[in-house]
Amino acid sequence: MSLQSSLYGLLAEFPTADELVAAATAARQAGYGVEAYSPFPVEGLAEAVGFTRNAMPRITFMGGLVGGIGAFAMQWYSAVISYPINVGGRPLNSWPAFIPATLALIILGASLAAVVGMVAANGLPRLRHPLFEIREFDLASRNRFFLCLRPGAEGLEAEAARAFLEKQRAMKVWEVPE
Repeated sequence: MSLQSSLYGLLAEFPTADELVAAATAARQAGYGVEAYSPFPVEGLAEAVGFTRNAMPRITFMGGLVGGIGAFAMQWYSAVISYPINVGGRPLNSWPAFIPATLALIILGASLAAVVGMVAANGLPRLRHPLFEIREFDLASRNRFFLCLRPGAEGLEAEAARAFLEKQRAMKVWEVPE
């Protein structure tokens, strides 16, 4: 039976963080799609599940850049083009006066871009997740460690995946409905 059509994946429970990292590493080496859940950050787990750098630093930088350029351009336009007022013989494009507002909009633009990018990257808002159907999954926020094998490009055979998880000394294995 292929899990690609009817199930979200197979969920396995592990008693310790070390066993979770070992199982995630073995699952990735065996070619399974892997998701891991733990109640606290576990050293080495990100590498074990294949986490790679994301685009958030670039998104944040671009938001700050757009905010800064927009603030400077808005002030320059109003001081030089729309309302040119010569005060005390200073030049119309007196850029030092534009720095405080520009800095504030750099920070605002970067912050907004980071929040919007994080929400989009995490697929939020997601009101329902298939793993929430497993009653024991709430222990992932308390004291248990879970590994979910997902179907990859070539699919996932339920019996072979269950045998693989039991070989990794999983305490329990559940089939997660889509």
